[in-house]
Amino acid sequence: MMKKLNILLVVAFVLAAIGAGAVAAQDNVVELRLTWYDDGNEGAVMRELLDRFEAENPDIRVVMDTVAYTTILEQLPIQVEAGQAPDMARVTQYPMLAGNYLDLRPLLEDPDAFEAAFPEQVLGAMRTGDDDNGIYGFPDQFTVTGPYINRTLFEQAGVEVPSDTRDDVTWEEWTEVCAEVAEATGTDYAIAIDRTGHRFAGPAISMGATFFDDEGNLTIDSEGFRAMAELLNRWHTEGLTPAEVWLGAGGSYAAAADYFINGQLVCYMAGSWQIQRFTNDIGDAFDWEAIPNPSGPGGSTGVPGGAAIVAFANTQHPEAVARVMEYLTQEDVQREYAERTLFIPGDLRLSDLNYQTDSEAALAALNTFVAEVPKFHEDAYALQFHPQNTVIFNSIRDRLTQYMTGELTLDEAIQRIQEEADQAIAAAGE
Repeated sequence: MMKKLNILLVVAFVLAAIGAGAVAAQDNVVELRLTWYDDGNEGAVMRELLDRFEAENPDIRVVMDTVAYTTILEQLPIQVEAGQAPDMARVTQYPMLAGNYLDLRPLLEDPDAFEAAFPEQVLGAMRTGDDDNGIYGFPDQFTVTGPYINRTLFEQAGVEVPSDTRDDVTWEEWTEVCAEVAEATGTDYAIAIDRTGHRFAGPAISMGATFFDDEGNLTIDSEGFRAMAELLNRWHTEGLTPAEVWLGAGGSYAAAADYFINGQLVCYMAGSWQIQRFTNDIGDAFDWEAIPNPSGPGGSTGVPGGAAIVAFANTQHPEAVARVMEYLTQEDVQREYAERTLFIPGDLRLSDLNYQTDSEAALAALNTFVAEVPKFHEDAYALQFHPQNTVIFNSIRDRLTQYMTGELTLDEAIQRIQEEADQAIAAAGE
């Protein structure tokens, strides 16, 4: 009996020692917090990638705190201001939090390679000014504005798709050819664009609009801006576009997606975020595809959007954060993340992605938008990352609507946009 008791005591001692060792081992593990939000399946994909990282780096554990997107917009800035920021976070309005990020440059093994992998404009939007060369995070997702066409309607009309043979097709030319297709097929509308200044900006820049002067001051009035405004007005006066989108939406955003999905529209200017919806809602009703952004004096450009993963300066474990960020920005990791999430990557090294989708139309559209990323005009980045971009885009939307309804002349509309933007910039002290 005594011998059995001694054996049990030894076993208990060994188990206790093992437990103490486990606690000690856990004490040597750095725990990092990553605040996250989901649009789709990206959180699950990121978790798998981080699991692999942890297997290779057993001294680091990354906890993903998944929250609603509104929490990112409303609560995270409060946490940052209070000095309670997480180690890392996935954010969209990253210029707002500039000055609170951890500079990864001195912590990375190869900061030059990290910096070269992503658009300088995106990395610059995380900085506090021209004298700041810090590396604070990276874009994990791009959205790209650009047009779609109903190819079936072109085939029925016997009209060649201009972008099949040319890469310099203008918005004016697309207007003419889409009007021809609509008339030949009895389709309701030829061309449409979402009611938002964000969507308007890409075509305007392509047509020669310059939104910033040499000193970086916002300037609305330009020949290209006027040309696109007049073209948009022409779409309405000639009945080429559904009037309800711009003229019947009151003071809010409106999309023309339903017209395209229902086969009532030849060409639709929207963006990469519509791919999944078109895949689901159009099905095999007709052949649709994304086309390159039309060209003009300002080149061929859409406007970027998307999210970034950033690191915060109040972390207690900067070296561990840098190791996570360096892992996530490896080219093979970036490729897998994009292919599995069906995201447009912000990584300039990636092309010809093997997206994991059974839809040939979705695959082609994704790769079309990937090819648009290197073509972004400098003003497209500057507008998207301007601290007052919401005011600017909303003013463009609302004043152009008043121009097209006859409430304002184009001169008056442009003047109002400039005044409203200047007031917002001055009020913010920028």
